[in-house]
Amino acid sequence: MSAQPVDSSDLWAGLSLVEEPGAEPVWEDPIPLTARRDLPAFPTEVFPAWLGDFVRAVAEETQTPVDMAASLAIAVLSTAAGGRAVVHVRGRWREPTNTFVVVALPPGNRKSAVFSLMTNPLYKSEALLAAASASTIIEAEITAKLAKEVAESAATKAARADADKRDQLVAEAISLAQTAESLTVPAKPRLLADDATPEVIASLLAEQGGRLAVMSAEGGIFDIIAGRYSGTPNMEVFLRGQAGDRLRVDRRGREEFIESPALTMGLTVQPSVIEDIGRIKGAGDRGLLARFLYSLPTSLVGHRKILPDTIPDAVADTYEERVIALTMSLADWTDPAVLQLSPEANDALVAYERRQEPRLRKRGGDLGHVGNWAAKLGGATCRLAGLLHLATHTENGHTQPITADTMRDAVTLSDYFTGHALAVFDLMGADPVANRARTVYDLLRTSEWAEISKRDLMAKLSRSEFPTVADLDPALNLLEDHGFIRAQPVHRTGGRGRPPSPRYLIHPQLSEPTA
Repeated sequence: MSAQPVDSSDLWAGLSLVEEPGAEPVWEDPIPLTARRDLPAFPTEVFPAWLGDFVRAVAEETQTPVDMAASLAIAVLSTAAGGRAVVHVRGRWREPTNTFVVVALPPGNRKSAVFSLMTNPLYKSEALLAAASASTIIEAEITAKLAKEVAESAATKAARADADKRDQLVAEAISLAQTAESLTVPAKPRLLADDATPEVIASLLAEQGGRLAVMSAEGGIFDIIAGRYSGTPNMEVFLRGQAGDRLRVDRRGREEFIESPALTMGLTVQPSVIEDIGRIKGAGDRGLLARFLYSLPTSLVGHRKILPDTIPDAVADTYEERVIALTMSLADWTDPAVLQLSPEANDALVAYERRQEPRLRKRGGDLGHVGNWAAKLGGATCRLAGLLHLATHTENGHTQPITADTMRDAVTLSDYFTGHALAVFDLMGADPVANRARTVYDLLRTSEWAEISKRDLMAKLSRSEFPTVADLDPALNLLEDHGFIRAQPVHRTGGRGRPPSPRYLIHPQLSEPTA
């Protein structure tokens, strides 16, 4: 069993010893190391009415946690706006509006049904974009075909020409061939991809002008990223696609560059997949894990209504109309629309950044152990603010600034995702102190000791996990905070030699054979 981190809010002394002369100490029940965090509820009130109403209605009809539909709503907005709008924060700081969102729920939670309801307008938008571009694509195909035929004919004519005319005809053939080569046929517009390989996703990004969404109700994309089929983890397109960093793509035998890729990911997975993500080689160090907004809702299975209310037609129709309107209004933008912050919105963001910064400290910060993820929260908050702004103004969001209220709503969303990310990183085993405490706990539980010295304990632990006593001390402190052990006073003799090693009493739940 893997080590399970703990809730820092529960770090209070669960041990109470009432000692009387000659009496055994009385122990209170310890606090489990696996104590579950209290996860915040999704704040659907941050959405404009048309979106909040639909999200809540989907959750009601499908009898699923509202978190799932609401998190996917962010991915839907990201698909509609990603690559077509950026948030100008301050100075040279600009944030794109594409996001990575993953929701984890056990099987039987109707993930596919919710996924279909939330993404249907995107597929309709994709069909509308394809229909609108059909004539342009056909015209380009015919033009390119004719240009190629003319160039080939000119080359044949030059090859057969007399010597005195050959140089001129060859030059003409070369010019016609270069013209034919320069003609490109626009790709059929596409917004969505499923569990495709990184190479296919990169190629689609290039075809689609740098915008694409990977949306899946299963999460098989993580197997592909991990290299299950290729043998080597391949995450470059995902890292650069989320950050908007220049991406090099090999297509049709030639090299292309995507200057500002905007990749969206909206995934629903099983909780076990979340644990597997943390084991992808390089996913933590290279920043893949830090790019996701995580949601870990509580399953409603066993508590569902049998005859829930259905989604009102007016609510569903309005949702579809607004998503399509947002998608179509931004579809033709080549240079992205720039969303400005109002001065008051900037003040709200600065206040949030000041609140967050101390939390990132390695020592004493509750986000220190997930610093790579938490350090990106300022940018993620700006992205969320941009999406909420565009959801409020689906056809003309670029004409007015992001307000302070919208930024505060984005901060509320960030706080939600922070709470859930901490629980997700618990599953991944991101807190080394808690992991080491679990290792010590397992040793104490199986050894059935009543007490032990730190020196003896150190000798029985793996040096690879506990290289020094300094690595053991935080784990012992955590176990003592949770009431599993109690440090005994160290009595110094005043003589020469090594001082006595600190000793710890062990809770009877661990030291008794019936533990």
